[in-house]
Amino acid sequence: MNGRRDKLRAFLRREKSGIVLSNEHEDAGMSFPPIVDRELRIAARRHSTYWRRQVVALGAIVVGVLIFLGNLQKAGPALAQDVFIGLAVLAMLYGLAAGRLFTADCLSQEKRDGTLGLLFLTDLKGSDVVLGKLAVTSLSAFYGLVALVPVLAVPLLMGGITNGEFWRLVLVLVNTLLFSLAIGIFVSALSWMPRAAMGANFLVLLIFLGALPGCAAAIDYFHSWKLLIHPFFFACPAYSCFMGFDFNYSSYKAEFWWSVGVTHAVTWLLVALASWMIPRAWQDKAAGGDKKTWRERRQTWIYGRPAKRKALRLRLLALNPFCWLAARSRFKPFSVWIALGFIAGWWLYVRLRLSVGIFDEAFSVATAILLNSLLKLWIAIESVQKLAEDHQSGALELLLSTPLSVRDIVRGQLLALRRQFLGPLLVVLVIEVFLAVQVAHNAYQADQVIPVCELTGLVMLLCDIAAVFYVAMFSALTARSPNFASVNAISRVLILPWIGFGTVAALTAAWCSTFSIRLPGWRFYLSLWFFLGLAADLAFGLHAWWRLRMQFRELALPTAKGAKA
Repeated sequence: MNGRRDKLRAFLRREKSGIVLSNEHEDAGMSFPPIVDRELRIAARRHSTYWRRQVVALGAIVVGVLIFLGNLQKAGPALAQDVFIGLAVLAMLYGLAAGRLFTADCLSQEKRDGTLGLLFLTDLKGSDVVLGKLAVTSLSAFYGLVALVPVLAVPLLMGGITNGEFWRLVLVLVNTLLFSLAIGIFVSALSWMPRAAMGANFLVLLIFLGALPGCAAAIDYFHSWKLLIHPFFFACPAYSCFMGFDFNYSSYKAEFWWSVGVTHAVTWLLVALASWMIPRAWQDKAAGGDKKTWRERRQTWIYGRPAKRKALRLRLLALNPFCWLAARSRFKPFSVWIALGFIAGWWLYVRLRLSVGIFDEAFSVATAILLNSLLKLWIAIESVQKLAEDHQSGALELLLSTPLSVRDIVRGQLLALRRQFLGPLLVVLVIEVFLAVQVAHNAYQADQVIPVCELTGLVMLLCDIAAVFYVAMFSALTARSPNFASVNAISRVLILPWIGFGTVAALTAAWCSTFSIRLPGWRFYLSLWFFLGLAADLAFGLHAWWRLRMQFRELALPTAKGAKA
């Protein structure tokens, strides 16, 4: 009787937490973490688990075909290497973005919903919860990566790469995916709000990808012996990928395996830290006496002391109430300036290291592309965050029940973006106009290709910012999470025109190569890029502006949360 009673209690505990192991596992005596089993069963029933890998595979095929068509004039091995490198970059970006897309808000959302504490009423451990969340997110992300592997093998059949290069890249991609997911779940264990989780995810990823390699580059430049410290690169997955190619692997075999091992060790270290912290971080504890909690100290650091918060609140409320809600953080404007400072440091280091002239054409174009891409992506993310969070939590309905109008909300978000980005945007415009003028002045034989491209890029920068603002706000009301809303806005306004440009350019190159026709000049490609981008801005931007103006309140309802754009 005691044995049956113990079995019944164990079953009821598993049933209470929504976890019932299969009969096969019980008959075989397998010890499988129960929440991992539950989360895997839930993920297996989601349609997105299956259609996502089809979308990823289709995207990889399209990119591979475009690279192939655009380089038909090259020999077979060189063409295969170009296709392989292009797909490797695509797969690396997918792996690095997986943490932000899948795990950065998984535990923090459970905290906000109040369901994380219920899991710890059972006999579950922190490692069970973390591994369960990691399992369900890694399943969906891993399916997408698996869909990429057969496409990556096509250059292997073309004879442009070796078996070693292919399998080393697959190893690095799996390692990168786990590394990114571990970063996401680590910052999610620390965070409560989605915005803080996304920001922390980007910061930690930037430390491994940029800060440590940047320190090594600085030491190499300023040290009299020109000493490059390779261990500073070991935790960077991009370094592992770069060292995996044959032209590097033959000379730096040890560095490649050290990089793979260190990245994998950091992955499990972050998972272990998240497992240790999550049982202690899910409670919203109040401070006792004069003792402040970590969250209260963080709030003070972000928003300032009460007197400063009051002054900022009075000033912004008089301007626009929603602007105060979206622009309370005092460090948001400084963060953009800090990012521009990092780019300035990169610009100075590369110029001095490679002895590049200040007004070198290629260097000026690279600087303009980097600055423009940073501002566009950042504005797209910031335009989404506050509105999507309020829509998800139900606070947007409360705002719409006040005298605050739809126009006030849209204007408030625009004022918040102006407070954060107007100064950096003006500086970027001045820098790029100055570079374009100087390059035009120093160009040989009145060659104005680069200046015209930079000035066209400035016009497109302003058009893209205007379009991405409205598309991001519209996506915040229709997407299921802030992450998907920002991805939706970025893909429509910023990525889709480049896909169209690459398709037309690749088909044009294939046609000219087949019939031995001379390729069009730079004016054709510049005009193509400009008009495709402008068409996307007008199509998606005007559609989003009209829907926001006419249907904002309907879209803000919970029933419209999953509506299609």
